[in-house]
Amino acid sequence: MSEAVSRPTLEAVAARAGVSRATASRVVNGGDGVREPLVERVRRAVEELGYVPNQAARSLVTKRHDAVAVVIAEPETRIFTDPFFALQLRGISKELTAHDNQLVLLLTEGRDDHARVARYLAGGHVDGALVFSLHLDDPLPGLIEGAKVPTVFGGRPGWGGGSSSAVYVDCDNRGGAEEAVRHLVGLGRTRIAHITGPLDQTSAADRLQGYRDVMGESDPRLVVGSDFTPGGGERAMGELLDRCPDVDAVFAANDLTAVGALRVLRERGRRVPEDVAVIGFDDVLPVAGQSEPALTTVRQDIEEMGRLMARLLLSTLTRGESVTGAPASVVLPTTLIRRATA
Repeated sequence: MSEAVSRPTLEAVAARAGVSRATASRVVNGGDGVREPLVERVRRAVEELGYVPNQAARSLVTKRHDAVAVVIAEPETRIFTDPFFALQLRGISKELTAHDNQLVLLLTEGRDDHARVARYLAGGHVDGALVFSLHLDDPLPGLIEGAKVPTVFGGRPGWGGGSSSAVYVDCDNRGGAEEAVRHLVGLGRTRIAHITGPLDQTSAADRLQGYRDVMGESDPRLVVGSDFTPGGGERAMGELLDRCPDVDAVFAANDLTAVGALRVLRERGRRVPEDVAVIGFDDVLPVAGQSEPALTTVRQDIEEMGRLMARLLLSTLTRGESVTGAPASVVLPTTLIRRATA
């Protein structure tokens, strides 16, 4: 067996730089009070020797772990099949990586996982948390508040125990829905239906409200509940056609729902957009751009939302403030992307 290669030590860095071990430690681990010429000598020694700092020692000095928890309140089956989550995680990961922070992914498959996640956050393993896809009766916000961990939420607050001072990033769900439905009205459609998302999530509730802002209290049979999945879209579209055969347009709460609706319309012999126009929400390109026909949809910048969540949290951590002292929450605009379905 070959002899293991020894890793360079902090003592070796100090010797190469011609400083004490304590000085080398302060520079390497982010401490203050070292003159700039000495800082440069230590940094040069670190680079020449290939020294890797000990994270535990670094944390003792900086009181930071350079790690952020991402908590998604959905089962694994949804997270790894819905491209929305991949885009949001990509935005978060890019921002954290740019600031040399690690992403720790925590999933809540069921209610039994909530206490586990809260214990982990309270245990001092991470500097803060990014939390999204919460439901209105979700206990996580209250548990996280009890853990006293700086947190930024994805989505407008509205859940049980949620604080009005919570910092969040969202898109203009209501305004985007209004624009979609106004577009359908402008096409001359009169029997416009809405397939909702799960109404225990603020995004779905806001999109339903945007539909109602334009349509008023129209035929209640034209609103059918669903769950943001293609299967849910199929079931809801089938129910709509059975209830209201004269439906001539559908605003679906997200792209996956719209894809399910398109599948049923095709099976029932309805032409899109000639017989029934369809609009989705999200503009997840692997879904909207490859549907048949290509899907008209409301675009939200999902990856940028992830970036902004991470940026807001990191700015709070850098200044050492409480979450309530962080920059204001952000609501991004939406854009209607016209393709073939409407």
